[in-house]
Amino acid sequence: MASGKSIRVVFVISEIRLIVLLLPMAVLLTGVLASLIDPVGFLNNVTAANNWILKYFSNAFNWGSFAFVLTLVWVWFSKLGGVRIGGADATPILKKWNWFAITLCTTIAIGILFWATAEPLYHFHEPPASSDFGAASDGARRFAMSSLFMHWSITPYAIYTVPSLAFALAYHNLNKSYSLTGPISLVFAGAEKNRTRDIIDAIALFSLIAGISASLGVGILSIASGLAPYLGVSANGFLLAFVSLAIVVAFMVSSVSGLMHGIRLLSDWNVRFFFVLCAFLVIVGPTGKIVAYGFQGLADYAQEFLPRSIGAGATGDKAWSSSWTTFYWANWLAWAPVTAMFLGRIARGYTVREFIVFNLILPSAFAVVWMSIFGASAIEIDQAGGGLYAVLQSDGPEAVIYQLFANLPFSGFWSIGFVVLSFICFVTAADSNTEAIAGICHKTQDHLTVEQEERQPATFRLKVLWASLIGFTAWVMVTFSGVDGVRMLSNLGGLPALFIVLAMNVALIRMGTTHFKRIND
Repeated sequence: MASGKSIRVVFVISEIRLIVLLLPMAVLLTGVLASLIDPVGFLNNVTAANNWILKYFSNAFNWGSFAFVLTLVWVWFSKLGGVRIGGADATPILKKWNWFAITLCTTIAIGILFWATAEPLYHFHEPPASSDFGAASDGARRFAMSSLFMHWSITPYAIYTVPSLAFALAYHNLNKSYSLTGPISLVFAGAEKNRTRDIIDAIALFSLIAGISASLGVGILSIASGLAPYLGVSANGFLLAFVSLAIVVAFMVSSVSGLMHGIRLLSDWNVRFFFVLCAFLVIVGPTGKIVAYGFQGLADYAQEFLPRSIGAGATGDKAWSSSWTTFYWANWLAWAPVTAMFLGRIARGYTVREFIVFNLILPSAFAVVWMSIFGASAIEIDQAGGGLYAVLQSDGPEAVIYQLFANLPFSGFWSIGFVVLSFICFVTAADSNTEAIAGICHKTQDHLTVEQEERQPATFRLKVLWASLIGFTAWVMVTFSGVDGVRMLSNLGGLPALFIVLAMNVALIRMGTTHFKRIND
């Protein structure tokens, strides 16, 4: 009997890419342990490292992110745009609505809920020191709205779309392995060697796991802040632990049920909830101001897109840009490589132009609408005496949205609804990314169908393992040292991720030029 068990253990281990599994796990757990032993020292060291990266690589982040946008414009108008992912006879895995819903929910996690009302208040009351408009002025208001669009629409989704498209074409059209080195091997011939492949995938995996843990930490704080008044407790201690456990169990159950069940259904309902919440705020909120501020901000965004993309214009202030724009680019990049493997895998059967529509254009349009509604409402209600900025200063960004609802009809109902939406939103994003995490750690046969991959026993165990570790990490950070530590830790992953995505950007260009015949066969 013992012999049988030992054989089974060896068999399971033989299915795992140990370097990819253990290296990011060791780094993450070391960070958690350090934050427990010396939270102040840990945060200081990670902040110093993060500041060094932003100081010396801010231009690389800005120009690299701008290059991704330009590459996608070129791809759209090139002959590559008409290529079908998976070949001319490939059939889609997902219907278009499900594809859009999964893509949107996978990429926005809980950030769009958390920051849509808090971020514009920061920019409105604390504009860049180098700008020529004062706090709470009309210029600051327009700057706040255009900044929301800058940070949450075209450029962030370009950061996701470039590696996702490169991976999709390499995996489905060139029959490359389920690894980031598939497309990268078109640029660096030796990238697919086992050790190199494992190290690149391990670095990208750490970036994503730290990012998910940070996002979960933000989600825990937001949900706990919404529940605390109704439960008569403070948003710490037991409540944080309960919320952490509930989220982890939910996305663990959803993830192990697979793409065609948990992920598809949650994404579907999640996006419907988004639309309902938007409609509510348009009806009962400052509708005229939402429209006016949204269009003004969009016009300013279009006018300032080029200079702000390269770190000039109103945000030429390096300190402000590092704290906001570059910081965001680093965070988006940390998520991008491994998330790209999931987004690329589910895109089979659609053309490259359709891929750009559903991964860049539609999510960006949704972000513009969402940010117009919530950003304009936050500024207008705050100006009308709603006290949102005061709550931001006293209780943190997680409390702002609930203060906004407090100024609207049926506040209790919508506050609870927002808690539920936040819960489902994070579960959906974590669900999709756990799928990618399990896939990259697993020594599976390449090009299995989604259903075949999900039936692998090792895939199930890996999902449970990473779901538990991510939940534990997020709970430790928000309970003992705050979410800032793991947010900084996730941004450190943005630097190596930048070079990975840049390599995939070059690979995408080569697919449309040097390797086009192979792609189109």
